[in-house]
Amino acid sequence: MKCRNVLFSLLFTLLIIHFGMCQKDEPEVKSKAEKKPNVKPKHAKAPRKPVTAKPKEKSTPENPKEEQTSLTRVLQKGKFRKVGETLTVGAAETLELRCKGNPVQWTVPEYLQEDHEGRLRMVQHERYGTLIVANSTAADTGEYTCFPVYCEEKDCRKIYDKAVKVYIFFSDPQELFVPSSDYYEVLQLRTNWPAILPCRVTSPLATVTLHREFSPAEVEVDGREISFNVQKGFTIHRPQQHHSGSLYCVASLGNLRQSSTKYMLIYVNYPAAPPSPALQASSESVAVGQNLQVSCTVIGEQDVLVEFTWEYPGHKIGRPLYTQDSVQTVQLDGQNRQRTQSVLLVDEIREVDQGIYTCTAQNLQGSRSASTSVKVQNTQTSNRPKKAHQRRPAEP
Repeated sequence: MKCRNVLFSLLFTLLIIHFGMCQKDEPEVKSKAEKKPNVKPKHAKAPRKPVTAKPKEKSTPENPKEEQTSLTRVLQKGKFRKVGETLTVGAAETLELRCKGNPVQWTVPEYLQEDHEGRLRMVQHERYGTLIVANSTAADTGEYTCFPVYCEEKDCRKIYDKAVKVYIFFSDPQELFVPSSDYYEVLQLRTNWPAILPCRVTSPLATVTLHREFSPAEVEVDGREISFNVQKGFTIHRPQQHHSGSLYCVASLGNLRQSSTKYMLIYVNYPAAPPSPALQASSESVAVGQNLQVSCTVIGEQDVLVEFTWEYPGHKIGRPLYTQDSVQTVQLDGQNRQRTQSVLLVDEIREVDQGIYTCTAQNLQGSRSASTSVKVQNTQTSNRPKKAHQRRPAEP
């Protein structure tokens, strides 16, 4: 019985030890607070953000979103071709151009602006403007420009830096030069401004030369002193006296040779500044009945035309203007200068001639004025004897 109790106690101890070891091998159950965060797999997409529509930018001159212009030529229905800087069209053909933008405005050569036959039409569509020239002629040759237009309420204006332009030659086998109604055209040569002889041709393939009428000779075109541009004509970059005279252009294309309008070139020595008149009267104080002379003098560049105008008191009562004008060459600081003078003559001066005398000198650069004051003395008043002061008798 004693042995049985010992055996029972031994078995009971072994069971307790075995039960404890089994408890250590089981994984620990974690609480909800101790659970690891739920990590999303790499391929999972992030939730989309709500998409908001961007507000449309308002078209302004600084941000002309709708004024991006382009020019195309309509060849036939549904067929178009983008135009470059130049375009050649046969005379008598119908030209149709499309300019992208709404609205747009056009400028055309001066001859077409004066068209009264309905050959020129301009139509504005929803996305583009159309220009049509029907029954075209050589005189329609020139520059065509399309301008996008910015409108704010009722105020509209062209956007010049977004304009597109094309120079169009309307070639005519019988007309090599763009026609002109003038047989002679007078051009002024200025010393400080290029001069253009506008003998423009209707075909860019024409060969053009410059000629002098008297004595007949071809003028050398070196590209520096004189140059040629098929769209403008001949340019004299620094006009001089020897460039003046009667000149004309000759164009050749195939077996055809034609002469242009004749250009009469007149040389003018253009002044650097307006004249500076100096005014001087023969006397600042003149007695009634005497004569008065007021001189207005300009010293300046040679071969410069100076014109004088006068304002004087007698003009208000109808006294006529008498002047003596002269031009002389004088030496000043070792250089030849031009002395231009106008002298105002006032005979038998009267009291109404008293006042301010103003001379205005003008040349091609502008005008300047100078004034002086003249006083008229009445001789009867000045020669009248003065009354003697009466002395009181001495008091006794």
